[in-house]
Amino acid sequence: MTKNKIAVVPGSFDPITYGHLDIIERACKIFDKVYVSVLRNSSKKGLFSPEERIELISGVTKHLDNVEVVQFDGLLIDFCQQVEADAIIRGLRAVSDFEYEMQLTSMNRKLDSQIETMYIMTNNNYSFISSSIVKEVAKYGGKIEDIVPPLIEDALKEKFKEQ
Repeated sequence: MTKNKIAVVPGSFDPITYGHLDIIERACKIFDKVYVSVLRNSSKKGLFSPEERIELISGVTKHLDNVEVVQFDGLLIDFCQQVEADAIIRGLRAVSDFEYEMQLTSMNRKLDSQIETMYIMTNNNYSFISSSIVKEVAKYGGKIEDIVPPLIEDALKEKFKEQ
């Protein structure tokens, strides 16, 4: 019997963008099970609560049968061990991402050398997108339909209407 290949795609996803979704969909083609793990970062105040992010991500990934959206606290490597992950999947947008990602990978490898980190280059159409930019544009009513799914666009509009 062959062991299922399991990957974890971690992030804050505040909010999820088409760039994130591109990475998740491509990971789903390679791995049998993909955990999209929402990091609860106590040092950052997110626009969406972790629970809201999980609901939004679940909504835009419902077409992917092998995705499970979960939240984690603490060290990513501990979560990966808990779900018996083979790999951590990270997206790279530009060379500027590489140094930070290399530091994370080196530390994760030191903590558990059995869990690989794999990088997927973001589709060029989404290489300029970050959640921070999306929030800034949405806050001022700019056009975001090309960079986030409709569910996310609606959630952002609603969130900024409340503020």
